[in-house]
Parts: sequence; structure tokens; C-alpha cells
Amino acid sequence: MEQLSVFDIFKIGIGPSSSHTLGPWKAALRFREVLTSYDFDKVSIELFGSLSKTGKGHKTDIAVQLGLLGFNPETINSNDINDILEGIKTSKTIAFKSNVISFSPSEDIVFINSMHAAHPNVLSFRATHKGSQVVEQTYCSLGGSFIKLIGELSEVNRNHVLTYPIENGSNVLEHTRNSGLDFWEVVYKNETCLRTSTQVDNQLNDIYQTMKSSVYQGCITEGILSGGLNVKRRARALCSKLLEAHQYKTIDAWETALRKTPLVFDTLHTWISCFALAVNEQNAAMGKIVTSPTNGAAGVIPAVLLYHQYFIKNNDFDDVKKFLLVAGEIGCLFKKGATISAAEGGCQAEIGVSSAMAAGGLTACLGGNTEQILMAAEIAMEHHLGLTCDPIKGLVQVPCIERNSMGAIKAIMASNLALNGNPADAIVNFDQVVKTMWETGLAMNSSFKETSEGGLAMNVPVSFPNC
Repeated sequence: MEQLSVFDIFKIGIGPSSSHTLGPWKAALRFREVLTSYDFDKVSIELFGSLSKTGKGHKTDIAVQLGLLGFNPETINSNDINDILEGIKTSKTIAFKSNVISFSPSEDIVFINSMHAAHPNVLSFRATHKGSQVVEQTYCSLGGSFIKLIGELSEVNRNHVLTYPIENGSNVLEHTRNSGLDFWEVVYKNETCLRTSTQVDNQLNDIYQTMKSSVYQGCITEGILSGGLNVKRRARALCSKLLEAHQYKTIDAWETALRKTPLVFDTLHTWISCFALAVNEQNAAMGKIVTSPTNGAAGVIPAVLLYHQYFIKNNDFDDVKKFLLVAGEIGCLFKKGATISAAEGGCQAEIGVSSAMAAGGLTACLGGNTEQILMAAEIAMEHHLGLTCDPIKGLVQVPCIERNSMGAIKAIMASNLALNGNPADAIVNFDQVVKTMWETGLAMNSSFKETSEGGLAMNVPVSFPNC
């Protein structure tokens, strides 16, 4: 049974894509470590399939350069990225500790549109010395920044014995019924098999603070997103309209002002959209966000979580912990039973999964039992089935940013339906919808799976250079 942690689902990094930016970045970091054992004077990278077709828009070429240089996506200052890239371009070199080699991004990063047999997202690294190959590694980027070296058995290798092994929703129901524990408590017990309870709490708080910061940064930043589509940021204007005369210069002051806004439907609805837009505008600008479960869907969880934190009676961090543990485990179940990669399953695997995660987390915080939590997750996914991934020009902007707002709203509606319904009357259960999502993804035409060869990507006429 695959041992996934909620921290495999929630990871701090930068945008715009977990599969096309963070995954290749992590692969480049791993290859950099491998190179310490070899003498080499040249490195080249080949990007296949979806990584090639939408790689420019997803910054895949930028990610592999930063990874080869040894920068960590969790700690890098995104404001430094342009200067780092300009340094490579100007010097036409790249440094590997004491070894500096010639490197030209336009020549040494090769885009190959044909699909690799292993996966829709594949990249190969090759190092040579005096023209002879010394080492080559090929990776699959599996979505959610998960990567797998071809030849490895699994992308996550753990040998811990979990208190409550979970493979599907039925396992969760069995464990909660037999143990008398809540859903979140079962997940917490498993997490403390992998790290201490203090470490779990600290990591959950880091995730929450990063989510909140990404919303705030998106709410105070205006302008045009780079890439050529001339997409205007909207979160700041929405935030300013909602807060009206309130003044704030810090995140704490902003948070205080938020809590004073009137709790009426239109206002709450707009705040939820604002939160989601803010995160994904930051993501599109290579800002720091939390992969949840992917970068393209990173706005759904923060939007619903902050909706609960700011506008509903809550228990502060206790509810944050409950929300993230339940939501993270639901993400794990989709990863195990289907996919969280749009290149494999379309946008149902990203926005659909994040909406299901958020619906489950919110239901747990609102007092729902395990049956209702799984029912909420099922409802949210059921109404995302078949959602295509068709980013215009391969940029994680249109329709990606708005889809996060839609996913957040659907999550809240799904939670409401589950809390006011009877799971015993449900026609569809959670495990059935996971299976259906996977089968739908397999049947979906490849043009609708992050290739920018169908849908809006083909029917919206845009023409600009360097995209």
C-alpha cells in the first residue's frame, strides 16, 4: 500500500505549474546531485509531450535551469529569478559547484512535441564529456510536483508502518467506525508515524501561513501578468472594493479589516472569488504558493479555508489542522486511485480534486461525520467530471485562474449539500467517483489534456511574440 503523507499533497513552492515547473525543477535538482559522481563538460535536456507543447508557458525551461543551479523552489526569492536567468544567458555558462560549463538554454534545452512512451510529461537529462555520454536520466512528472525516475518502483519510498493504512474511502470509513476516531484524527495518527506531533503541527502551520500570505500578496498587487496575454490582475481591485474605507499596511491589519465586513451572500461570494483569484494570480507570476494538490489549482483550498476562518465561527488553528488533514488525505486518495495530473486526466484532476479536498475539509470543520465528509468530496468531484485542460498559449492564466474561484464555490455548495443530506441515500459513493474520474481521464482526447491543442487554446485567437 502506497504511503503518502498530506505533506506530499501540500508543498510550498513557486508557480506556475506543479507538473510543468516544480516537477522538472525537482528532477533537475536530483540530476545535479547525480553529477557530483562524474566528470562532464556538457549538459542537455529534452522535454517531451505536454512538457514540450506547453513548456514555455509553464516556465519548464526556466525551472530546469534553476534546478541545475541548485536553487530550492521552497526557499528561492522569486524576485531574483530574472537576474539569475539573465546571468546564464549573458555568460552562456552554468555552474555546478566547482565545475563551470558552457550552457545555452536555446540550444541545450530541446523541445520534442512527440509523446514519450512512459508518460505525457517526460524529461531527459544527459551529461557528456568530450562528446561521450557519461550519464543519462529520464523522469516522469506525475502532477502535484511528484516525479519518478524511469526504472524506480515508486515516486515515494517509505517503509513506515502506519497505524491506519488507507488506500480508499472504504478504508477511512472502516478505521473511523472501528476506532471511534474522527476522520482528521485517523489521518493525524498516521502522520505521527512519519514525524513527531510537533513537526506535524509546525508543518501544517507553515502551510497555512504560506496560503494566507499568498492571498494577501495577491490582494495588494496590481498590474498585468507576464506572458503576452495581457491578463489584468483582479484580486486587488476586488479587495479594495470590498474593504472600502478600511486602511491596512500589514497582513494582520488586512485580516482585522476582513473580519469586519458584512456577512451577506454577495459579499461572501465575492470574497471567496477574490481569495482564489489572488492565489492564482500570484501563481501565474511565479510567486510563492502551496501546491494543493497542484499549482494550477492552488487557489481553491486557501479560498475555502479562509472563508471558514474569517466568516464562520471557528477554533482557529485547531480547525486549520482539521481542515488540512482531511483535505490532504482526500488528495492522497485521488492520487492513489486516479491522478492529480492534468496531462493524464484533464482539469478534473486538478480543480476537480482540489474542490473535493476543500469540500471534505470544510465539512469536517462544520461538524460533519466521515460519511458526510466523503459525500461532500464525492459531490464536488462529480460535478467536475470531464473538465478539460485547455490553457491558452500554455499559460496558467486563462481559463485556469477563474476556474479556482469556480472550484471554491462548488466546494462550499457540495459541503452544504452533504451536511443537509443523508449519506445513506446517496446513489454515488466516493470510491466510485474516484474510479470514474480516472476512467474519464483515460477516455479524454489528448488535445484536452494540457497540450493547448484543443478547446479555448484553439478557439481564442491570440497572436504575440515570445510566448
